[in-house]
Amino acid sequence: MPSSFSKPPLDPSLDSSLSLDSAEAEQRLREAEERLRDAMEELQRRQRSAARGSHAECDHADVSCVANAIGNLCQSFLLSYGVRVGIGILLRAFKLARGQSYSSLLDLKQLVSEKDLIVRDEACRIGLLFGGFTGSYHALRCCLRKWRKKETPLNSVLAGSVAGLSVLALDDSNQRRTLALYLLARLGQAAYNSAKSKNKFHLWGSHWRHGDSLLFSLACSQVMYAFIMRPETLPKSYREFIQKTGPVARPVYEAVRQCCRGGPIDVASLSAYIYSKNEASDVKVEEFASIIPCSAIHPHTNSCLAQNANAMSATFKKTFPLYFSLTFVPYVVLHLHKFMASPYRTSWHAIRDSVRSTSFLSAFVGLFQAFICAHRKVASKDHKLVYWFAGGVAALSVMLEKKPRRSELALYVLPRAGDSLWEILVNRHILPNIKNAEVAVFCGCMGGIMYYLEHEPDTLAPFLRGLIRRFLASQISNSSSKISQSSSYMYLQTLDALEKPKPPPESREGETQNAEEKYNLEAIPGL
Repeated sequence: MPSSFSKPPLDPSLDSSLSLDSAEAEQRLREAEERLRDAMEELQRRQRSAARGSHAECDHADVSCVANAIGNLCQSFLLSYGVRVGIGILLRAFKLARGQSYSSLLDLKQLVSEKDLIVRDEACRIGLLFGGFTGSYHALRCCLRKWRKKETPLNSVLAGSVAGLSVLALDDSNQRRTLALYLLARLGQAAYNSAKSKNKFHLWGSHWRHGDSLLFSLACSQVMYAFIMRPETLPKSYREFIQKTGPVARPVYEAVRQCCRGGPIDVASLSAYIYSKNEASDVKVEEFASIIPCSAIHPHTNSCLAQNANAMSATFKKTFPLYFSLTFVPYVVLHLHKFMASPYRTSWHAIRDSVRSTSFLSAFVGLFQAFICAHRKVASKDHKLVYWFAGGVAALSVMLEKKPRRSELALYVLPRAGDSLWEILVNRHILPNIKNAEVAVFCGCMGGIMYYLEHEPDTLAPFLRGLIRRFLASQISNSSSKISQSSSYMYLQTLDALEKPKPPPESREGETQNAEEKYNLEAIPGL
């Protein structure tokens, strides 16, 4: 028996009319949202235009300009100093653990002694570099605001360029040149992204899915060619890193270099190395050999396949502590709040990324060695371009890395390849040798990067943008930041009012506070 309270069936025509009214209401709501968005963008544009010609006050009203600059200097110094010392301590712990001296890990004298942990001088210099740049940048920005009585992009360019003189804290010109070339590549990336976003310019092939891998491959070709044929054009630390990571000894590289140049080979040194690895070896090396055989490159084994497998395994064991230190310490120091919130998750991410990066480097060594051995199976004469192509083929191992990481690696190796090419051209008297040119390049690049960071931040890579903002303590002032934040907040509140019913009076205060915390980006740690 049907219930007397059951609803009568609805008329189909009534259902269709209700759905039509609902669709029309949603359409009107979307149109109103578009008009509101256009109005807010126009308002922001007008306010930014007006702000450029008016006096811009500093955004640290609670402290003086001098206190703000000194506070940021100290904070950046301690942060960068802690990162460098932390990496050194972790590498020292891996070294003690590798020697099976586990009890010494608890002995602070062995773990952090100045005799075994020589990082204080380098850590202080790195701290002065980052701290000096941060403090001087904030001080110069305040001075330019008061002197010019307005906030324009020229302020950030001038402040960044002059603050770039802090690179003189590094006493090694090779380090300064490497850092300057790295920033030059980053500045070029930002300028290209800016021009591309404005439809002014774009490179052919820039839409390729693996364009970053191609760039990395070309850079590695030049670096490995320089390492084999012109090692003096690479920084000493970088050259030693490649030497220690690879499975081939220094006398073999020297013999290969002389062989490709057609010069005499140091037979005594090469023979002594072969005998030290395999006393039963009967390899005979001529003084003017046309090619160095595989039996001299890896005399301890006759199998090229076994040599490649052993090389990859040894590279993984040697470089994993380094990659783990470079990954884990920045995770903890630069994102301490995330580590304290979920230490196990952060540690797992560090281990996972370290294994991935170490596997990439191990595969690079294996592919490079395999290409060299394969060439000796089919050719009877060596050539220097073989090692250029070997570096390009080995660089395909970068596909093991995550997509964002590939572009980072490409822009890391590219300056070293450019530096090597520059040195070769200078040695051949094609380009002039300008003293302290790296300082001027660094200052100019920092001026450009600070401009893009403040006025076109989306053009910078997320890694570089987040790193600079982290060391600048999120105190970067933007002439339109307050305007954009206020307008965005009002816009979001308007949309919420259109989409949601009004809450009870007693809960409005709490929701307003939550909304402010949600959309206030300056309140988010690390941004």
